[in-house]
Amino acid sequence: MAHMIWKGAISFGLVHVPVQLYPATQSEKVGFNLLDKRTIDPIGYKQINKRTGKDVTRENIVRGFEYEKDKYVVLSDDEIRAANPESTQTVDILAFVDAPDISFLYLDTPYFLTPDRKGDKVYALLREAMKASGKIGVASVVLHNKQHLAALIPVGPVLALNTLRWAAEVRDFDEFKLPPEGMKAAGVSARELDMAKKLIDDMSDKWDPSQYHDTFRDDIMALVDRKIRAGKTEEITEVEAPRESRHSADILDLSDLLKRSLDRGKGKQPASGRKRAADDDDESDAKADNEAAAPARKKPRAASAGGTSRSRGGTSGARAATKAAAKTAAAPAARKRRAAA
Repeated sequence: MAHMIWKGAISFGLVHVPVQLYPATQSEKVGFNLLDKRTIDPIGYKQINKRTGKDVTRENIVRGFEYEKDKYVVLSDDEIRAANPESTQTVDILAFVDAPDISFLYLDTPYFLTPDRKGDKVYALLREAMKASGKIGVASVVLHNKQHLAALIPVGPVLALNTLRWAAEVRDFDEFKLPPEGMKAAGVSARELDMAKKLIDDMSDKWDPSQYHDTFRDDIMALVDRKIRAGKTEEITEVEAPRESRHSADILDLSDLLKRSLDRGKGKQPASGRKRAADDDDESDAKADNEAAAPARKKPRAASAGGTSRSRGGTSGARAATKAAAKTAAAPAARKRRAAA
């Protein structure tokens, strides 16, 4: 259940719409805790003085603005709040604009606004009027002691508030090296444009966010589930490095690339067919890897055996030399005994 972040009102001319603010999204990202490898105990973070390395208690921590390198102005929370006397618990609508006029580059964080204190009727009035006009509101709002520009947008039954980036926060296109606009200036032929448009038409579909999944998160959660069922809840294991993906050769002919894309689209397989094909590719890759690894496994054993043979040969030679030396040393004594007899 979403927790309310903020309570206030939408200021619409002389009309105030009492509302409550809720987060419109929830994080589904994979999160990891840092653990002590030896004991699997959680590792915490300390707030320390970077110069002395000593711990700093919460009451001794203040906010500072670095106006020069290693030089700060310290500001209290009260001073920060007092710096903007216009900060109120309102979403102040500054203007209404056409929705396409606001580039998606400016969109930041979405929230939901719900009616509060019997404000259902005036809430519905503003929502339906905005829908009928096709406009969205550009508003000013203060959240978490920070002023934001925001877009007020009717989305089905709810009024959404999407914070916007300031103009200075969006980089200018001039910073980047880009091809010129226009077919002729960019060197694009009419034939290439037609094929690109045809490819776009072939790949066009209705937007359904439920069709797309965070496959990394799904794979991680499946791996976690397998480890839990196997009882491997405290093992530290090294992750096997992924095999290098095979990249196709660069295609320099744009027309050829577009034609291949169109041809591939015509021969689309169902999802199950794609999966079987992928499985077959994986099996082929595994077989090729095993065949390539076989000579490498045999070679060390042969070298080891050769080394052992040489070692044994060397030992036998040493023993023979020792026996020959002993026989040579005993020969004079044997001759003396025979002469005495």
